[in-house]
Amino acid sequence: MGSYIIRRVLMLVPVLLGLSLVVFFMIRAIPGNPAQVILGQLATKDAIETLTKELGLDQPWYVQYFNYLGGLLTGDLGESLRTKTPISEEIWPYLAATIELSVVALLIAVVIGVNAGIISAWFQNSWFDYIAMLLALIGVSMPIFWLGLMEQWIFAIQFDLLPTAGREEVRNPVEAITHLYIIDTILQGRMDQLGEVVQHLILPSFALATIPMAIIARITRSSMLEVMRSDYIRTARAKGLRMFWVVYKHSLKNAVIPIITIIGLQLGLLLGGAILTETIFSWPGVGRYIYEAIGFRDYPVIQSGILIIAVIFVLINLIVDLLYAAVDPRIKYN
Repeated sequence: MGSYIIRRVLMLVPVLLGLSLVVFFMIRAIPGNPAQVILGQLATKDAIETLTKELGLDQPWYVQYFNYLGGLLTGDLGESLRTKTPISEEIWPYLAATIELSVVALLIAVVIGVNAGIISAWFQNSWFDYIAMLLALIGVSMPIFWLGLMEQWIFAIQFDLLPTAGREEVRNPVEAITHLYIIDTILQGRMDQLGEVVQHLILPSFALATIPMAIIARITRSSMLEVMRSDYIRTARAKGLRMFWVVYKHSLKNAVIPIITIIGLQLGLLLGGAILTETIFSWPGVGRYIYEAIGFRDYPVIQSGILIIAVIFVLINLIVDLLYAAVDPRIKYN
């Protein structure tokens, strides 16, 4: 197991190196000079040239790339061209906001999606099965931006039940410790703020959970149907075991590997693809952070933000692979 983990970690090096090179060239293909964007349209040519030189953007591409790569090797993610702040200090609050939103959305998707898939397989071809799979199809097809706007219109504007945007109440800000507001409010014993933070999470997390929920439900149903047709399941039912234990103990345990796979993939996609949800609900996450950096041609922020998301995605895949051996003793990593 140890040697397998080491090999997988070493495999990250060429993957991330290739990714950094691709991102480096892609962002420089974006039209516009960062110095021009920072100084504005009325800036003089001399001012733009001076700032371009100060930012090191006048150097050949390979010098810029190896300077950036050298910084990464020492743990330096660079400095934002716009704010002049080290990215390692600036990015964590945004990344924490995205992690909090994505984890809550994934929990909603897993709880509802897995149970909907199990019940659909249990009562195959029943009215619940048809309705659940129809809703799953609608969930996969529904644009997140439309769903988010409908949630705001119904629950915030029409019924005034939930806030429309942000992570906290402006009049009662959370004192950030970890920048994961649920954890911060619990650590400080602020149950009033915890309620407000949860209220702000409900609409964006449900909007973000819709597509993963539908995918998890369909994968769970397919995997459960395959397992429930097995001989040992028929034997368990013939022995008189209650259907609940047959389904949740025996069937689910042997159908869980495809479910774990899709959950891991969805978490990685949520972390990297929450930009629409964050924009609609004014959620200060890493997706919006990178999006705004693109507008300002802030190359170091774009490069480092994408690289961090890629590292998290690859690590999630590694954890999923290790979970296979934990849930199925037949799988061995030698």
